[in-house]
Amino acid sequence: MPSTPLGICYLFQGLSESQMQRLTTITEEIRIEKGKPLFREGKEAKELHVLKEGAVELTMKAEEDFEIPVAILRRKGDYFGTSALVAPHEYTLSARCVEDGTSLVMKQADLKKLMLEDHELGCTIMRNLAQHLLRRLKEARQELKIHFKTLLKSMRS
Repeated sequence: MPSTPLGICYLFQGLSESQMQRLTTITEEIRIEKGKPLFREGKEAKELHVLKEGAVELTMKAEEDFEIPVAILRRKGDYFGTSALVAPHEYTLSARCVEDGTSLVMKQADLKKLMLEDHELGCTIMRNLAQHLLRRLKEARQELKIHFKTLLKSMRS
């Protein structure tokens, strides 16, 4: 697999050269600027992003005017905006650029069309996404377990 951001992106692992080529045809490279929001939690998920360079912070709304940082993506090939792949196509996090860089963007409609035209491509991407989300769920449960044990200890003291 090539060392391009799309080629090293986990979502696209296992795709053939021709499938990667088709994916490249629907991909646009954009500049991302420090401080600029890329999308907001709760809004329609229209784009999937793959980080080429720079850094992007993902946050979730805790209250109307308070956001909690979830992650900062810095590695070439990191991806975000996966809500564009799954109905109801609504972002579950917000993303904002924290370091100037470049993102590779695929429009939700173009990606959906490509996945419908090539079912193998679509199945590979969705399988990779499911595996990634299950890993994240396991990590979140582990974190919850740690916080719960800490809370129990403090209540017993």
